[in-house]
Order: sequence, then C-alpha cells, then structure tokens
Amino acid sequence: ASASRGGLRLDGGDALAVTSVYGREGELDLLSQWVVQERCRVGSVLGQGGIGKSALATQLMHRVAEGFEVVIWRSLRDVPTCEALLESCLQVLAPQALRDISASPERRQDLLLECLRSRRVLLVFDNLESFLEEGEDSGRMRAGDEGFARVLRRVAETEHQSCLLLTSREKPVDLVPMEGRRSPVRALRLTRLDVNACKQLLAEKEVIGDPAEQMQLIEAYAGNPLALKIVAQTIVELFGGEIAPFLKQGEVVFGSVRELLDEQFARLSAVEQRVLLWLAILRQPVSLEELLRVLGTPLPRATVLEAVEALRRRSLIERGQHPGNFTLQSVVLEYATARLIAETSSEIQQSQLSRLIEHGLTLAGSPAYVRQTQMRLIVVPLLLQLRNVYPERVDLENHLLALLKRLRARADYAQGYGPANVLALLHEQRGHLRGLDLSHLLLRGAHLQETEMQDTTLSGARLMDCVFTETFGAIWTVAISHDGKYWAAGNRRGEVWVWAYQTLHRVWQAHTDIVPFLSFSPDGLRLASGSYDGMVKLWDVERGALLWSGSHTSNISGLAYSPDGNIVASGGRDATVRLWDAKTGTLLETLPHPQAVFSIACTWSPDGRLLACSGSNGQIRLWKIEKTGPATCIAILVGHTNRGTGQAFSPDGSFLASANWDQTIKLWEVASGDILQTLVGHTDRVETVAWSPDGRTLASAAFDQTIWLWDVERNSYRTALRGHTDVVFSLAFMPNSRRLLSGSTDGTLRVWDTESGQCEQILQGYTVSLYDLAWSPDGTQLASGGSDGLMSIWDVEGLTSPRLLHAHHFLTFG
Repeated sequence: ASASRGGLRLDGGDALAVTSVYGREGELDLLSQWVVQERCRVGSVLGQGGIGKSALATQLMHRVAEGFEVVIWRSLRDVPTCEALLESCLQVLAPQALRDISASPERRQDLLLECLRSRRVLLVFDNLESFLEEGEDSGRMRAGDEGFARVLRRVAETEHQSCLLLTSREKPVDLVPMEGRRSPVRALRLTRLDVNACKQLLAEKEVIGDPAEQMQLIEAYAGNPLALKIVAQTIVELFGGEIAPFLKQGEVVFGSVRELLDEQFARLSAVEQRVLLWLAILRQPVSLEELLRVLGTPLPRATVLEAVEALRRRSLIERGQHPGNFTLQSVVLEYATARLIAETSSEIQQSQLSRLIEHGLTLAGSPAYVRQTQMRLIVVPLLLQLRNVYPERVDLENHLLALLKRLRARADYAQGYGPANVLALLHEQRGHLRGLDLSHLLLRGAHLQETEMQDTTLSGARLMDCVFTETFGAIWTVAISHDGKYWAAGNRRGEVWVWAYQTLHRVWQAHTDIVPFLSFSPDGLRLASGSYDGMVKLWDVERGALLWSGSHTSNISGLAYSPDGNIVASGGRDATVRLWDAKTGTLLETLPHPQAVFSIACTWSPDGRLLACSGSNGQIRLWKIEKTGPATCIAILVGHTNRGTGQAFSPDGSFLASANWDQTIKLWEVASGDILQTLVGHTDRVETVAWSPDGRTLASAAFDQTIWLWDVERNSYRTALRGHTDVVFSLAFMPNSRRLLSGSTDGTLRVWDTESGQCEQILQGYTVSLYDLAWSPDGTQLASGGSDGLMSIWDVEGLTSPRLLHAHHFLTFG
C-alpha cells in the first residue's frame, strides 16, 4: 500500500506487519549507519530461513524512511521476472518517463539509475533467494534472470544518492567482488538471537523454566526466532507452558527448521493442514472469505476460523497489511509448497487422490501473476518429479488419463479439484488438450484460455469457476452495477454480455450494430443499451428480456441513467439529447444541441439535477433537469479544441472531468465553470474517463492503448496500466475503488488492481468460424462448435441467450 508523509512517498508493497521484535538493536544500529551516515549503495541482510531478516529490514525501513524522498518495498517471492520488478518500481519512481521509453530491459535499467541519481530513494527487495540458484550454483542468478544480476551490479557500481537493501538466504555472487568494510557495498550476516532476546521471546509466549532449562531449549533451536516461536506454542498447548516436561518427553527436534516444521505439521489437525497447504497455493495475503470460497470440501466458517487462529498461534501464518488478511511466513510458504508437491506426487504414483481432490494446484480465479507463480513453483516441479518416475512420455500421459477415468467413477461432488489438476499436468506435458474424454467430470478452477481443445468430449461435464476463451470479440463499452454484482460489456456484433459475480450470466443479441454504451439502473436490475443502429433499449438483467426501446434518427453517441432511476438520457448524432421515462420508455423531452452529440457523462451529477453532454467542437453543455418544467442549459464549458468523447462527475458533484480527442483531460469546477487543471500525458486521442467511487482517483483511457491513473488529491499523474493492444474505449470502477474494469477492441476485458498496477484477470475473446451444430436430445438446446474447438450452448426456448461452457457457476451438457 502507498502512503505519503510530508514529502515522503512510501510504497510498502506487500511488506508484512511486524508486531513483536526481539533483540537486534546492534544490527539495526549498524544497518542504519550504513544507510544514513555512510550512504551505502547496496546493503545485504543474509541468514538462514526464520532468522529474522525480513523483520529487521522492515524495522530499518521505518526507522530511516524520513531520510528519503521515496521508499519502495518489494517481496521477490512471487515476482515472475526482473522486467516485472523493474516496471513495478518505475511505476512509482517515474511513471511518465516509463510511458515514453521503449520496453527494452537496458533502457529501463538506465531509467532506474537516473531515478536513483536524481532522488534519494530506498529500495528494499525481500527474499532475493527467489532469483538465485540452489545447490552447486548457489548464489548465482537462476536461468532467465541474468538481467537482474546486471541490475545489481549497476546499482552497486554506479554513483548515485540512493540505497538498495536486500534480504537473502544466500549471498549473490555478483556482489561479492564489490563488498568491503569501506566499500559502498556491504553485507551483514544475521546469526542466532542473543540469549536475552530469546528469553524475552519465550516470556512473551508464556513459556517458563529455570535458566538452565531456558538455555537448553534455546541451544536446541540454535537461537532461531521462528523455530522458538513455533516450539513455544507446542510447549504451551501440551505442557502448560513448562519447559521441563517438554525436555523430559524428548520432544526436542534437533536440526533444521525444516525438521521442526515436519514435526509441527504432523501435530496439525486435518483442517489445519488443509488451510496451510491452501495458503501455499494462494501465495498472497487473503481474507477468511477468500479462503472459504476455494476450499475443495466446504467447511463451516467457525471451523476454518479456528484453524487459522491455531496456525497464527503457532507462528505459521502472519498478518498481511490489510486488516483481516493473512499469509504464510516465507520459510513456511516454501516448506508447505514443497510438502504439497511431494505428497501430491506420491499420491499420483499410488493412484490415490486425497490432496489432488482437495487442493487446486493452479486456480483460474487467481491474479495472473499468482497463477504464473503457481505454474512455475507447483505444477512444473510436480511434473518434473513425475517424469523422473515415468521417463517415457506415453507412460506418464497414460497414467494421468487413467486418473481421469478413476475420477469419473466418483460422484461429481466428490471429484473436487482432481480433474482440473490432472488437466493442468496434461496441458504442461502435451502443450494441448485435444482429443480428451472429459465427459461426466467436474472441472473446477481450470484455466483453459487459449488452450487447444479440438475433438475433446465434454458430454455431461460440469464446469465451476473455469476460464475458457470467450467469443465476445471487440469490446466497445463496459459497465458495473452499483453494488458490484453485475458486469456488462457491449461488443462490435451488437451483443450484450453480463457477468454475475465474475461468472458469465447471460448473453443476448441486443442490437444490429456496435453497442458502444451501457448504463445500469441504480438498483442494478435494469440495463440500458445504446447502439450505432440508432436504438436505445432497456433490459431486465436477470432474464435478458427487452422492456422497451426508443430511437434517434442517427447513431446513439451517449447514454446515462439518472441517479434516481427515473430517467434514461441518450445522445445521438442527430444533434439531440433525449430524455426517456425509464419505466415506460415514453419520450419526455428532446434537448437540441448545436453539433452532433458525441458523448454524455457516464453519471449525472449525484443529485440528479445536472446532465453534461459534449459535441464535435469540444464544448460541454450543462443541462439543469427539472421535475416539472423543461430542462435548461445553465452553462457552456469552453476549453477543449477537438471532439468531446466522455465526461464524469466526481462523486460529490463538485467537479467534472472531461475526455477529448485533443489528447487532454480537463477538470472543471461545476459551480463556476472554471478549468481547474489540464491533465496531459496521453500520446493519442483520449476516449473516456472514470472517477473512483471514493473520489481519490481518476482513470483515463485513449487510443494509445494505455490507461492512466491520476491522483486527484495531489493533482498528479500516478501510474499507467499497460496490457491492451488496441484502443481502450471504456472504463468502470468497482465499488471498492481499488479494482478497475477496462474494455478494448483487442477483444479483452481486463481487471486491474489500481494500487499495485497489476492486471488481475483477463477475459479474452476472438471471432471464430462456425463448423458444427448439434441439438440436445430434448430439443431445448443447440450446441455450436467453431474453428477454436470451443462450444456455445443456446437456450432455444429463450431464443436470445447463447451461453459458453462457463456461462453459469455450474453447467450440464448433453
């Protein structure tokens, strides 16, 4: 999360909250001296897992932050590439410059060094070992990440006024030649906690014993704070907090933290083990509700909450930055991941299915970067283990196919994540899923986007939370209901697609031409659509039924539902704005406009009294809407020099943001009509703007294929969201203001986390050729197959509602 204190910009990323600190005063003082007084360029904090590297780095970050202009923390345990890490940092340090430069790694490295020279920046990279090889090549960058070695060398060798702080279990070999007592590159290896700090830790955990017993316990676990925290809970739970009986029972596990974790894992209940392994899969801080949603076998909320609390008491999980979120400590995450892989591999070899059914190894609903990590650190290592057992490709494939057959013999509710996990392994092994028999299987959480599935049988299959390649084509507009339940998109083919809770709910042929405008009623039960066919239509969202229609004599160019839900306003290129009774479709009033109306504000003013619309010359007219008399134009806002394409009122109604083809966004004060600010940065025509519900962020999208986020409170550019490969025509914030939905003519809908700047979800589509049709046995459904090997299911009785394989939470075929 980002925060500002005075002139300081603090981007804490996913740094965990540190609630208790034991000892390390000397190490903290030494690191502070290196960073502040001696202005070291690179400092490394090294040590074994659980020794306290991240906690010490967090302490240091907060202690020295006031001496820097910008502080950035990044955990590397789930960063897929060096390029992703550089982009994440540059989005904070130099977002506009990042937009202007090429995407080459060398140029981005140059830009990072320029930032470190021009400003006093503290970069903290936690868990560097994620980028390092193990075994004989320990300390060297893993294959494919050699670019990060160059980044380290350049930061260490180049003159600048900033500091890079690293934590790692291994020392990166690229820094070794530059380290020295008087060098700007230093390394501190953390050893065991001192005795007094260990005793403080035990006392806080309510573990008691005489000095000799305390020393014996501390020595047994080599002064490792994580090991002591974990074993302390065992002593409290089984021995009333007394060390002596614990020692007498021979419970001490001498050796590594891994051996201690083995012993602790064996003590966990079945539910606690399930939760621990699920957190290893999810990999990022999650809430209890998010955890409950993914469990293979549903459990009572109270049961899962008890398990989470038990794991927290054992120091196996940590609190995230956001209240109510939790995740695994890094050492425990690594251990749990390895354990999940080992147990699943063993089960597959023995044709057992427990872990395979209960846990989804990779989840379609995970953010894209997490799903990539799930593949890289879980699915691929698991497949490598299986290849060692089945060196012949055909033998491994046949064994996996046999598992699918065993799963099919089970009731669908008892198949869990098993079929989807086997498909993930098969896809990684074969590169495609063509010709498979998936009939009568439950596919849960399978990510099958851009997956070849020709000649694959899905008769009687049920799909749950899956992602396939959509067929919705170029997206011209998106909308989100006020409660966030429904998403809607309009496309080039005149279709309207509606998702309920992010699962495709209904599709219908709404118009005969492009649908560039959609607007939900305030209660989310109705959806207005406007098309280039000149029609305005109102739909029942749940049923997809047409309620009424109206028309202009030319293309519809804007659409807006009034805040009270009584009026639908439409703009047309026939130079009129028309006000419709939302309940009956009766035309209430026609407002003349001197030029064709190219857009209407996505929202009215919050009180419903003002409506903004713009024309070809860029002028914006504010209309006062009266309940009893005719509407009156109360102001004309002049300042843009090209076609107006979109407006948005701020949530409090004080300001209006406008998008224009003159490549600018302007902020207007509604009361005075004055221009408060002109936002410049897009390199092509700006198409749309959207205001976050909390009023703090303004989003803009343009023909340059980017989405820019503007900090309204600071009147400054914040970051750019990249990923679309064609024009971004529409934006819509979700009610929590953190997530943003974008639609583009590249055929994708994207969900963005506006805090991290990362794309969390992509719904992708394209146009296909229709090759085959088949009726269901009862004649109520028609299945269509195309050149992509995918199927759409048409409800014939409903006449208008094609559904893809994942159209509902559960679907039944055949």
